[in-house]
Amino acid sequence: MELLSEYGLFLAKTLTLAAAVLIVVGTIISMGSRGRDRSREQLVIRKLNQRYQDMEQTLRQAVVQRPRRRLRLPFGDRKKDLPDEKPDPERKRVYVLRFDGDLRASKVDSLREEISAVLTLARPGQDEVVVTIESGGGLVHSYGLAASQLARLRQHEVALTAAVDKVAASGGYMMAAVANRIIAAPFAIVGSIGVVAQIPNLHRFLKKHDIDLELHTAGEHKRTLTVLGKNTESGRRKFQQELDTTHDLFKDFVHRYRPQLELDKVASGEHWYGEQAKGLGLVDELRTSDDLLMDLTREADVFQITFRRKESMSRRLTLAVETAMERWMGRG
Repeated sequence: MELLSEYGLFLAKTLTLAAAVLIVVGTIISMGSRGRDRSREQLVIRKLNQRYQDMEQTLRQAVVQRPRRRLRLPFGDRKKDLPDEKPDPERKRVYVLRFDGDLRASKVDSLREEISAVLTLARPGQDEVVVTIESGGGLVHSYGLAASQLARLRQHEVALTAAVDKVAASGGYMMAAVANRIIAAPFAIVGSIGVVAQIPNLHRFLKKHDIDLELHTAGEHKRTLTVLGKNTESGRRKFQQELDTTHDLFKDFVHRYRPQLELDKVASGEHWYGEQAKGLGLVDELRTSDDLLMDLTREADVFQITFRRKESMSRRLTLAVETAMERWMGRG
């Protein structure tokens, strides 16, 4: 996971003039459309059983039965010749959540709403939640909150499965570790239990151009490393100590949910592919989320839960800028 100072974030945002222009333009647009472009919230529920049934029937008509004039059927649309299914109140229910992470784990706001909705109806010891995770990690506090949201399911005794098709590293793996079971595709990237921080320093540049900087703090370690000031060995040692402390907290959190792991072996900051991760105990089973969900629809009612919030134009532009800066700065 990454630790970024306030100065580092400020510098990253101000290095690109285009970013500032976009934010200003977005703000103007937002002010002009106030009242028309307010955030709208919506909880979308989609039953996945019907989707797979549609797939099967479409293929069956083409391969086994006499083909009809039109074989292509939209997935998720109920056909007129199929009777409505009466829900079985005793049948297991599976709720599917999807988390696509960025540096700030900005989807955590949607995740918390989705989990709150599930907990209003989920039956402890009977129902299950499957969360598909795709994230290379990001800010410590953001992914800590995302993992804590998933922990709410464990606290309410609702079984939780994490599915990783591409990558769940660093903060992404912190989230996955909360689950009762972790599945991963054979070449999914897993692990990276470590902490990294990178902070540029412009002190020599400022000194070369006779630019003075005054930095006043109250408290010996209020500021350790800075972007513009002169960094000291004492500050570097303190900053490294903070990284080590965060790493220890990360390891303790993972060990709490996966005590079988040999942390000395897997908490080095390295990442592994699914095949390797299974041998190390980082994941429990090798399979894709698609295979898992297809199997679950045969034994349970499977619902995909999606919380949507329409963001203002300025917010969308800001997120776009932050995503671009994230790619420029790299991830840990």
